[in-house]
Amino acid sequence: MFQGETAITVDDKGRLAVPTAYRDLVARECGNRLVIAYNPFELGCLYLYPEKEWQRVRDSVNALPSTQRAHRNLQLKLVGAATPVELDGNGRISIPASHRSAVGIEKKAVLLGMGDKFELWSEQAHHAQIRQTLSDEDLSAHMLELKL
Repeated sequence: MFQGETAITVDDKGRLAVPTAYRDLVARECGNRLVIAYNPFELGCLYLYPEKEWQRVRDSVNALPSTQRAHRNLQLKLVGAATPVELDGNGRISIPASHRSAVGIEKKAVLLGMGDKFELWSEQAHHAQIRQTLSDEDLSAHMLELKL
């Protein structure tokens, strides 16, 4: 569904314009409604889920027994801090100040289309992530089967 990398500017009110290439898709597939959640696996990144996909993720995460610390941590970052947002008439969404502050998003950010969701990265974290390379030790059996 979503694919590609877009440099994004965040205004003083914490708003960013969803790229025009995605606006019709977001309107059609999720009624202009997205849900923002913390990325529990990487620093400097937020997830932006279409509402329907978010409901699936939320339900599967909440089904985990919260008595295990890792499950609880995942539930706190994904479900507990999730915030619904809606595109305004100008195709913008507002990213809460708490979320921007926690991941270091200031004026410049990078929006990545990751298939079923977007990832919104602080510019610095995205650059650091892209500069990392995979070593032989990083490659899983699944990765070795890929034909790239």
